[in-house]
Amino acid sequence: MAAEARLAPPPRPISPLKMAARKGRRRCGVRLRAAARSAAKFLAGGGRRRRAARSHGRSPLAGTLRAVAAAGAEPDPRGAPCGRADGHSPPPRALAAPGAAPSPGLPPRAERGRMTELQSALLLRRQLAELNKNPVEGFSAGLIDDNDLYRWEVLIIGPPDTLYEGGVFKAHLTFPKDYPLRPPKMKFITEIWHPNVDKNGDVCISILHEPGEDKYGYEKPEERWLPIHTVETIMISVISMLADPNGDSPANVDAAKEWREDRNGEFKRKVARCVRKSQETAFE
Repeated sequence: MAAEARLAPPPRPISPLKMAARKGRRRCGVRLRAAARSAAKFLAGGGRRRRAARSHGRSPLAGTLRAVAAAGAEPDPRGAPCGRADGHSPPPRALAAPGAAPSPGLPPRAERGRMTELQSALLLRRQLAELNKNPVEGFSAGLIDDNDLYRWEVLIIGPPDTLYEGGVFKAHLTFPKDYPLRPPKMKFITEIWHPNVDKNGDVCISILHEPGEDKYGYEKPEERWLPIHTVETIMISVISMLADPNGDSPANVDAAKEWREDRNGEFKRKVARCVRKSQETAFE
């Protein structure tokens, strides 16, 4: 026995780090067990949080259900999927209380509208500066009011070798706040006789029609408004319209009929009268 005792290896000393780790695990286990007991009491109806919620006449569960209903979602009994590596999922956005601050990634509708308006104003300012710096032959453009970027005035020179040659036609462009997602509206202020301009002066061409499918099937989506269009492309299309009217889809039926049946007669006389009148009133 003495020989065996002499041959047995001495016990290995425990390092201070291992001793601290063992104590930490024991303390952690105590804290976890205490937390579990507290959670069980809370779910059973005990605890100050439950009593405080009842004192305000509502329970946390009812408030959660109301928030879920307001968000248009159904509560998932399995809970939200984990969004982090440590196994704890952040609170789902759908359960945000009504009236709470919106998520930074999804601004409210009013804020999104304000952002769109700022972007459209910036785009219009850039286009105006570009047209002033590099004028395009056939028209000029400017603001009706220096404090309103959404209302423009344009002067269109009648294209050469057409019935509108020599005319100086004034028109207004009114842009929506969500431009360029939607097209502007164009209205001639100077009297003009044209199949694609109604008697009130409103211009009716494909490029200024709302984007998407044509419910009547006359126009293809690519022929209608696209966000890539600018004031320059609009005006080039209008000048082309003056040179080559579209009689198949008229806005002024009487003008379209005269253009088809009596182009060099009554139609030509009415256009010539509009050209003379535009020269007299161009710079009023």
